[in-house]
Amino acid sequence: MQSAPRLRLILGDQLTLNLSSLRDIDPERDMILMCELDSETTYVRHHKQKLVLVLSAMRHFARRLREQGFRVHYVTLDAADNSGSFCTELERVLTRSGCQHAVLTEPGEYRLLALFQDWQQQHPQWHLEIREDDRFLCSHAGFQRWAQGRKQLRMEYFYRQLRQQYDVLMQQGQPAGGQWNFDRDNRKPLPADLSAIAQPRFAPDSITQKVMALVEARFADHFGTLDHFNHAVTREQALTQLDHFLCHGLPLFGDYQDAMRQNEPWLYHSLLSASINLGLLSPLEVIQAAQAHWEAGKAPLNAVEGFIRQILGWREYVRGLYWLKMPEYARQNHLNAQRPLPAFFWNADTPMKCLQQCISQTRDYAYAHHIQRLMVVGNFSLLAGLDPEQVSRWYLEVYADAYEWVELPNVLGMVLFADGGEMASKPYAASGAYINRMSDYCQHCRYDVRRKTGTLACPFNYLYWDFIARNETQLKQNPRLGLAYRQLQQMQPEQRQAIQDSARIFLTEL
Repeated sequence: MQSAPRLRLILGDQLTLNLSSLRDIDPERDMILMCELDSETTYVRHHKQKLVLVLSAMRHFARRLREQGFRVHYVTLDAADNSGSFCTELERVLTRSGCQHAVLTEPGEYRLLALFQDWQQQHPQWHLEIREDDRFLCSHAGFQRWAQGRKQLRMEYFYRQLRQQYDVLMQQGQPAGGQWNFDRDNRKPLPADLSAIAQPRFAPDSITQKVMALVEARFADHFGTLDHFNHAVTREQALTQLDHFLCHGLPLFGDYQDAMRQNEPWLYHSLLSASINLGLLSPLEVIQAAQAHWEAGKAPLNAVEGFIRQILGWREYVRGLYWLKMPEYARQNHLNAQRPLPAFFWNADTPMKCLQQCISQTRDYAYAHHIQRLMVVGNFSLLAGLDPEQVSRWYLEVYADAYEWVELPNVLGMVLFADGGEMASKPYAASGAYINRMSDYCQHCRYDVRRKTGTLACPFNYLYWDFIARNETQLKQNPRLGLAYRQLQQMQPEQRQAIQDSARIFLTEL
């Protein structure tokens, strides 16, 4: 006896045939629904390249599904009868098709899960089955078990558990190389004579070109430019990007993963996070491919471990923390930061070369690597006391790989310490010396990184100490900040006053 036909709903970041909602699909009876929606393109003002990436990747995936014999009902953004919302489109197709049962892989974002759960309560005549998203390597239940009873939810210990569970970089039950973490080997500044690798080029095909025209016409006032669009929009392109990184970037990725250089956005980074988050690549296949290169002697252990930790460690950890703590997590502001976002976050018009470089690069490519996000833009946001809600929204809007489940914990926890230490053991605050050590930005800056105060001093220098002094009540008991507070206490009154005056003048001018 045949089962009743079912409607399979695929979201824009679920672009893989290996999706839980498609596992038992009957190509002859079931229908797939994919929607480009106004509600999803405008709930934040996404970077133009993010919009083109997602919409083009969706259209390419729909074409792949049809080529493999699946029935796909696809609603384009500019369709005359597009209602603009998931719920209305779902109701319309269920009514027309006669299906009583819809299947959905769990959305990655809390707001969408709540939306679909509310819809189900209001429409009991249909059954919406929401299945686990098992593309991730740790389930919600698995993360909850790991977190239960722990006073501190530190990524390092979670990462070690997953290494053992999936037998990644393990030898006879012990970590390869005798240690779990090779961070000490992965903080080298980039030598001036070392050239960055070129990235593969993906010329926009007719589908992408059509989407680019649509985005330019419909979202002209959104942040960013499409002039340099070069994102992988198909699985084949994503596999090309993966192979290129493994062969050319991975061998030096470890040594220079924290390095920055003026006018060099890529260096040795993989550019794979957007493809993984869309579903074009699975995290496990990327991890296994990187491990295979180490086993074949094609990449050193410090590079492979550092790269795998970003996926098996941080990616899984922030997703677990997001679902464990939401929705209350989004409202945290432990340091009571209130300052609005400066205008230069949108136009890159600032004399601070490091910020000008990172923000203009983000405008041009919808991309910045993790140190640029954390220790330049993020560090400034922390030291200046920028409002967490505004900063989080900015990160969600401007990066091609940004989804709330990964962006929110990273920004509130790692960047801004707004969660009070649930994620990070201390605020990631630093003076200009760190940026000078890891980049050539300071060499081209109007400010002097050696000066501590005054109009010519690097703002990071006095903002760092102003941050330490301003948040003494909340942070003084943090054991990892003990040295900083001892140094603060040893400063002469006139030195502290000069710091306070320099910070006040700079922040007022923001």
